[in-house]
Amino acid sequence: MTPSDVLIEAFARIPSTVRSAVDGLSEDQLASRPAAGANTLAWLAWHIARGQDVQVADLAGTEQVWTADGWYDRFDLPFSADALGYGMSREDVGRVRASATLLTGYLDAVHERTVAHLRTLGPDALDTVVDDAWDPPVTAGARLVSILNDCTQHAGQAGYVRGLLFFNR
Repeated sequence: MTPSDVLIEAFARIPSTVRSAVDGLSEDQLASRPAAGANTLAWLAWHIARGQDVQVADLAGTEQVWTADGWYDRFDLPFSADALGYGMSREDVGRVRASATLLTGYLDAVHERTVAHLRTLGPDALDTVVDDAWDPPVTAGARLVSILNDCTQHAGQAGYVRGLLFFNR
């Protein structure tokens, strides 16, 4: 198994984890919070896809799926096209409203683009420095692991939020 194969296998687990958290829930349920100010399932699912989309597109040198494939228009959120959830206020988190189908559709499209990019990478590509503003400089491999880590943490949070909202009452 190549390093790219390992990354593809790891990224492949994210959509099914998110799908388990959001499937079968209404838009209102997806926008509910387990506690005041907490992240919603809709925001978590959207942010997972946005974060991955933004960063993989940057690595690949391509346009984001969000804008290239019309997802920004389909979501019709009250944010600019470059919003991805980082640093959003509690109020903005609550403005992310979407169906489970829309959320998982976007994540699936991002996942396809991620896998397509990963298939182009040879082992040496992972050592390419992509950000020299850090010490040590960030390589493509380190960035991909960072993206993966963020996505899996948020996917786990989504499963936990679903449990808090709908199974502990």
